[in-house]
Amino acid sequence: MSLGRHLIELRNRLYRSALAVLAGAVAGWFLADYVFEAMRSPLAELALTQGRLASINFDRLGGAFDLKLQIAFTLGIIVSSPIWLYQIFAFFVPALSRTEKRYTFGFFLSAVPIFLAGCAAGWFVLPHIVSILAGFAPAESSSLIQANDYFTFLLKLVLAVGVGFVLPVFLVLLDFLGVLSGRTILTAWRTALLAILIFSAIATPAADVMSMFLLAVPMAVLYLAAAGVSILHDRQVERRAAQLEQQATAALRR
Repeated sequence: MSLGRHLIELRNRLYRSALAVLAGAVAGWFLADYVFEAMRSPLAELALTQGRLASINFDRLGGAFDLKLQIAFTLGIIVSSPIWLYQIFAFFVPALSRTEKRYTFGFFLSAVPIFLAGCAAGWFVLPHIVSILAGFAPAESSSLIQANDYFTFLLKLVLAVGVGFVLPVFLVLLDFLGVLSGRTILTAWRTALLAILIFSAIATPAADVMSMFLLAVPMAVLYLAAAGVSILHDRQVERRAAQLEQQATAALRR
């Protein structure tokens, strides 16, 4: 394909992904109220267990409407993840061989549940993070939390954990395709750590060092796990190549 056709293909993939997210956001609009209550529950639990008063406040007249839209689009991204993840993988398929295509679709089938598992993990740790961060307030004080800041932090955290879970899958895929080696992934750990810290800083509030740390550590562990899997795969490929070479040498001697 020419460069122009690649750009047209990219545009079409982006359009399909955007339509899928929009359709998911329409469905998410009807679930936004339930998600709002579920994300507000850690503050209510904090008031019951630790006696710390915390209330969510809207500082603008249209703040509640904007927040509902934000929740709906976040749900749209999560619900439509099988479609836009497929569009990402399918964009590279025309340039791959038959064996590489099997690898690509195999990793796609694993990327979708891993992304959803990451979002679920982010959702699971939300109450603990809220409890830790709100616990620094004095016992007799009350917290007046801006709704937009609170929910933006929580929604970004859920998506960031989901994306963080998927990134190692792409690294292992690149190793299986022969683009990157396991040693290359491992030796680039300093650059990867810097990228993880920058990504964590963007995904969490700038002044919130604790949540940035809680996000960066699992992503670093997953990066090292991807490097380990890639190194094991490279060694397996090297042993297989050595065996084939020995068989070819033995056949020539005969």
